[in-house]
Amino acid sequence: MTHPSVATSPPERLLEGIVVCDFTRVLSGPYCTRLLADLGADVIKIERPGEGDEVRHIAPQMSPTASDQSAYFARINAGKRSIAIDFTNPQARDVVLDLVRKADVVVENFSPGVMAKYQFDEPSLRAIKPDLVYCSISGFGQTGPLRGLQAYAHLINAFSGMMDLDRSGFLAPKASNLQAADVLAGAHAFGAICAALIRQIRCGQGAYLDVSMLECLICADDVNFPALLNDTPIERKPRVGMVVQAIGDRHVAMQVGGAANMWARMVEAMKRPDLINDQRFATTAARRANWGELMTLIADWLGTMKSADEALETLGASRVPAVPMMMAEEIVVHPHLAHCKAFPVLSHPQRPQGVRVTAAPFQLDGEAVVPQSTAPWRIGEHTREVLGSVLGYDAARIAALQAGGVVKSAD
Repeated sequence: MTHPSVATSPPERLLEGIVVCDFTRVLSGPYCTRLLADLGADVIKIERPGEGDEVRHIAPQMSPTASDQSAYFARINAGKRSIAIDFTNPQARDVVLDLVRKADVVVENFSPGVMAKYQFDEPSLRAIKPDLVYCSISGFGQTGPLRGLQAYAHLINAFSGMMDLDRSGFLAPKASNLQAADVLAGAHAFGAICAALIRQIRCGQGAYLDVSMLECLICADDVNFPALLNDTPIERKPRVGMVVQAIGDRHVAMQVGGAANMWARMVEAMKRPDLINDQRFATTAARRANWGELMTLIADWLGTMKSADEALETLGASRVPAVPMMMAEEIVVHPHLAHCKAFPVLSHPQRPQGVRVTAAPFQLDGEAVVPQSTAPWRIGEHTREVLGSVLGYDAARIAALQAGGVVKSAD
């Protein structure tokens, strides 16, 4: 197939002129700043010389001769500029503070206390930049008895109750493939930062944003927490109204509840008008109470289908929501995603075919929002550029900083 490519002339950039000082690593923070970069912000990613972001080093690598250019890193750091600064060097503080003075936003996702150790926490930086928008992303938030716990999406999934709820009352707990807590935290941080920038522009007031992965994941639940918070017990069993059924060598997912006339559509598809007045299924409450029996009827009916395609066609004709269960290998070549330009290709100096990444999950003025840059490459590849064009350092000062091990340039 023909891969969509990055536009040669960028469209209007919503965050053009906004400078972001990016102290983030791994997923939650970099996902947030990637979205900011996609909308035109100048995101300057601060990395440790020689090591960089941890996820640079995982497989697969985009260059056969490198171990710090992973596809993971490329996807969530596209569109940013990398500057390598050694925080442990006493002279690094002045460089970082100069960057903050030029910035509108600072984003970090270290464990609480790490930024304070280097005096790069919110109170320290606000002293030199009063209108700063400062965003901290962490597992359990910046305050409270659990603030110091290490956090990964898997651990947040377990602690939040989501892992237990996904068991449906009988399955063994398992790790989720989706790093939902990280991505949700990054997306919430992105939205909060954009809102804070509006206030900053309107009245010159900054903001301190404290985003908790735990609270983001809890807020994503649609049924159980609203019930528990209002004195209603929850039922640990498979979700009512949601069906996944094997038909031949494929699976079909369908929705039976959720809309007022959904049951009538289902009855029409099954050609079972007698079920409309069946007291077991006549109301939403009755269908919930007798979901096991209803599920058996639906499964038996789906079992009469010759193929998943026949089932999907029949369900679609009656406007019952249904899709085939897809594999990831099918999704990356699917015509719908190609139409949406969901997987743009970024050029890479050592990868002739380029690097495919995901676009932002929204469109702007009818166009896909994609990185307006080449794929991120080496640690500190923009160090000289940032020190010179952003901070105004001359060549002698840059050379002295490099000689002293304060910064490192990829070139």
